[in-house]
Amino acid sequence: MKKILIPAAIAAFATPAAADAPLVLTDIAPVDSLVRQVMGDLGEPELLLDTGANAHDFQLRPSQARALRRGDLLIWVGAELTPWLERAVEGTEDIAKLTLIDLDATHLQPFADGALHSAEHGHDHQEEGHSHDGIDPHIWLDPQNAAGWLPLIADHLAALDPDNADTYRANAEAASAEIEQLEAEIAEKLAPHRDQNFVVFHDAYGYFTDHFGLSPAIALSEGDASDPAAGRLREIQTQIVDQGAICAFAEANHNPLLISRMIEGTDVRLGGTLDPEGATKNPSAQLYGNLVGELADTIVACLSEE
Repeated sequence: MKKILIPAAIAAFATPAAADAPLVLTDIAPVDSLVRQVMGDLGEPELLLDTGANAHDFQLRPSQARALRRGDLLIWVGAELTPWLERAVEGTEDIAKLTLIDLDATHLQPFADGALHSAEHGHDHQEEGHSHDGIDPHIWLDPQNAAGWLPLIADHLAALDPDNADTYRANAEAASAEIEQLEAEIAEKLAPHRDQNFVVFHDAYGYFTDHFGLSPAIALSEGDASDPAAGRLREIQTQIVDQGAICAFAEANHNPLLISRMIEGTDVRLGGTLDPEGATKNPSAQLYGNLVGELADTIVACLSEE
């Protein structure tokens, strides 16, 4: 998969970083990457989640809490993904908030393994290691969601920094075009594998598999904060056999031994490690495209083996 590049238009429109650029905070690396593309050389956001940390269970450092209190704009998925951040922003009325999961532009869907609740915006906030009986918060794994957020991010930045409004909007347009190109490349690569079943660590890939027409992934764990129970493992072993799964993939920040043990004695191949939240990547404008592209490449590499 070709690594996504910072759109050329960003370099063309961006100007040297302004001293009074808005202080923008972001929750997770993919969202941070999209914001970096829109800001270009005008500034860069502050990513709250540390590299290698778990998005669902994190504790802010005092310096990060202070940044929230003095920040201009928080761009985050929402409390469904990061309940710890919801608690942190309580009482920070001075910071504007762009909650991506609440936007009309965001396509929402329930977890593959959860109850089929309505994908309307009246969803309930979940507890730590969120419930899988409601809306799936891994919304950035649908590239159309990401592309739809870019102009809205630009609008919010333009409201805070009107002198650079044209730059933000031009950067967003260029970044959206890059996502569209990447999306087409991924669709072409995944097309031959649409009917092949595979196993993942937890139920986080529904937006990706649905958008690209893949079979729903068989998830070892229904939750994000704990390892699957013994009963769940037996259930998955049955699914693996019944559905003829071809590959199994470990996941960053989760125990890889569980995947290996699950497929012992079967014909299921062990693939590479998936990183849907960019937990192992350093913040950058290129991160979003690299994350989605590498997710596709890792899946294809295993499914295409003879």
